[in-house]
Amino acid sequence: MHLQRRAILGAASGAIALAAAPAFAQWRPSDRYPDPAIKILDPSFNRYRLALASVERLYTGARWSEGPVWFGDQRCLVWSDIPNNRMLRWHETTGRTDVFRAPSNNSNGNTRDRQGRLITCEHLMRRVTRTEPDGAITVIADRFDGKPLNSPNDVVVKRDGSIWFTDPPFGILGFYEGEMATSELPTNIYRVDGQTGAIQVMTGDVNRPNGLAFSPDERILYASESGANPRTIRAFDVSGDGAQTRLGNGRVFFRCEEGQVPDGFRVDVDGNIWTSWASGSDDPDGVRIINPAGTAIGFIALPERCGNVAFGGRHRNRLFMAASHSLFSVYVNTQGAPGG
Repeated sequence: MHLQRRAILGAASGAIALAAAPAFAQWRPSDRYPDPAIKILDPSFNRYRLALASVERLYTGARWSEGPVWFGDQRCLVWSDIPNNRMLRWHETTGRTDVFRAPSNNSNGNTRDRQGRLITCEHLMRRVTRTEPDGAITVIADRFDGKPLNSPNDVVVKRDGSIWFTDPPFGILGFYEGEMATSELPTNIYRVDGQTGAIQVMTGDVNRPNGLAFSPDERILYASESGANPRTIRAFDVSGDGAQTRLGNGRVFFRCEEGQVPDGFRVDVDGNIWTSWASGSDDPDGVRIINPAGTAIGFIALPERCGNVAFGGRHRNRLFMAASHSLFSVYVNTQGAPGG
């Protein structure tokens, strides 16, 4: 692993305002409360649904949305539009969306480290980067054992400063979300030490790992398994500290039905997983909420397939949902756990 600094690519603070696509007018929020798009699958979900909050569409015009991340100090949300090779930014104060970075190296997953710096997975360059306060780019990881990574997908930062990311091959399977290339490494989950920069494989026991999140106490790591049929969400116990951190007791936390697809997800302070969801049927796509016992308790129906989610807003009680062409949000009666 090596560290490299380079000038930022494109306009990291670009102010190019984007007009909403005509399709924006074809969707409207519910005219009544409670919003019927927010569905209770188990009575325990009642405490998390706000009766006077509805799903809102904040922007449309992307090609495939992913990797939302909230910047509370700037009151904005940044997310990836992978095929369009750009990152977009929605401003809470004005409701306007502009281009945050273009080109973005087909960026996918994003998060912030404990110093507030942007951490980004890049499909095109097959690496994980950090955006410094002055706008420079530091490469966190682009190789392991002398071989290039596949295409880092999703990323989270643990409270010890370590950076964890998944490395499936989706960005090198074609030219839509990156560039076609030969995979030279297994589809591992990696940890990069926040102090030394050392990179280590935490597990190779997830077939095409995708979404990634820790439980609130960071004792469990969850990962969606895109290579399983049917798809699963896996769980691992986390033990040890620093370079001695280990994953154990790998297990299936949630098994989907045929055709169902969980993708990116985040965890709230009560340990519930809020996962993007494709139904694989005539049922709507959206976001499924799964409690720590592995039971689906709620669902948020969207008119588009959702790629990933993030909690944001002043109290981390607003769920942002990056869907196919659009960015949606809804206020909920819980808060996102730190580190996502």
